[in-house]
Amino acid sequence: MREARGADGVNPSPGNRWLPVCACPGGRMEQAGDALEEVLSKALSQRSLTLGVYEAAKLLNVDPDNVVLCLLAADEEEEGDAALQIHFTLIQAFCCENDINILRVNNPARLAQLLLPAAGPGPPADLHCVLVTNPHASQWKDPALSQLMCFCRESRYMDQWVPVINLPER
Repeated sequence: MREARGADGVNPSPGNRWLPVCACPGGRMEQAGDALEEVLSKALSQRSLTLGVYEAAKLLNVDPDNVVLCLLAADEEEEGDAALQIHFTLIQAFCCENDINILRVNNPARLAQLLLPAAGPGPPADLHCVLVTNPHASQWKDPALSQLMCFCRESRYMDQWVPVINLPER
């Protein structure tokens, strides 16, 4: 883990080290997975999800300030898909530049179980990229979203810019 450096490039004194803003209790990944499931459930009911790489790119281009979370999901077979990985890299760079929290979901089948009702009839939805948007700022002051933001912030502090999260099987 790298230490923060002061404005002059020198390590701060031990008493002045930068610390994460929040301290999530132990079991970070399990709790973050539960929180993600809750956030997705609420976002689904509030119709504040954008599904698919192409649709996500369009929304990010038009209204990045309204996006509170970006999820990237691919199974082991898709990890070797060069085109998909290029899309992921571009989306990650855009999200980092616009201070949008990003999570990588390592079990896209569970993500599909949670979100397929959002796709409706027709061809299967592209769940490689899922954006959670902020419909009304006052509604998003919930503990589950705060816990996810904390998880992302602490992960960045540990140089994990795109943390991997596991959605719990039910």
